[in-house]
Amino acid sequence: MSETPADLRHSPLDAEHRALGGRLVPFAGWDMPLRYGSVLDEHRACRTGAVVFDVSHMGSAWVRGPGAVAALQGLFTNDLGRIGPGRAQYTHLLDDAASVVDDLIVWWVTPEEILVIPNAANTAPALAAVRAAAADAPGGADVEEVTGQRALLAVQGPEARRRLADLAPEAAAVGHFGAAPTSLPGGASGFVGGTGYTGEDGVELFVPAEAASAVWATLVASGVTPAGLGARDTLRLEMGYPLHGHELGPGITPLQAGLGWVVGWDKPAFSGREALLAEKERGPARRLAGILLADRQVPRAQCPVLVDGSAAGEVTSGNVSPMLERGIALAFLPPGTKPGTAVEVDIRGRTAPGEVVKPPFVKTGS
Repeated sequence: MSETPADLRHSPLDAEHRALGGRLVPFAGWDMPLRYGSVLDEHRACRTGAVVFDVSHMGSAWVRGPGAVAALQGLFTNDLGRIGPGRAQYTHLLDDAASVVDDLIVWWVTPEEILVIPNAANTAPALAAVRAAAADAPGGADVEEVTGQRALLAVQGPEARRRLADLAPEAAAVGHFGAAPTSLPGGASGFVGGTGYTGEDGVELFVPAEAASAVWATLVASGVTPAGLGARDTLRLEMGYPLHGHELGPGITPLQAGLGWVVGWDKPAFSGREALLAEKERGPARRLAGILLADRQVPRAQCPVLVDGSAAGEVTSGNVSPMLERGIALAFLPPGTKPGTAVEVDIRGRTAPGEVVKPPFVKTGS
């Protein structure tokens, strides 16, 4: 059933996006800005300056209590023992077959307080699993979803921290994959994570909904460029970052996606552990790889990938890189396919030559 305008949720910044002339589109149940002007310009602004994305469509839930850490440690793949309070971590939630139900970020803010940030489309199943784990956690833990009570703003780019330092020095000072309470631009209080999805340096701000408009306006007035979901997608693709529903999802495991580092292999328990250990022992049947085309042809999802004239896999995500001005793609290929292997991508019946590469496609200063 298709979404209608009445079905869609709206960011606390909906009026600001419309005032800027943003092109809003349905995305995972939300009405969100695809772009304000040119996706190309917004992409390049992130690579060379500083941009701000509204990512309020992502989910948010606090897990609090003596059992908060134990609940998430026994559920998600990554090992919270690798970090501690004041740090953030990328992790996965798996089903019993080791397919990735969601890839998400956790901000471990205080010893008994962790913010869980799932993808928009997966918020309901992810938080259902978190609630079940919290209910069984030794010591007890409470789960409070706060998605509708806050905005999430991602300030990204090589100039992001310098510009933010003039407005909110405490937020700008948080380290890479740090997590902490903070003062926000304009003086409100919130939280900050040294995280992002662009390959550039920057932070993400957890902003109370009532302060969102003022924080957004302060950032934009300082010269930070508003950017939409279109640039967010091309930026993550240049880095080879997975997108759930493309490089992660049903039938796709962390090992197939080349994300074995997201797994705490020595942990005694996490969802999907037995199936993932079995796959590790036998080896994954396919692996995610990058493809760099010879020219500006545009590979799209589901385009066949040929090696020596035979089908070897298909594209999961593809586009023209704004920085390289060449087609780039991610694709699942046989596990022995090495960087440098010549391939062809079948784009609507025409073959585009390229080669297998190891992402990222673009080197950044992050």
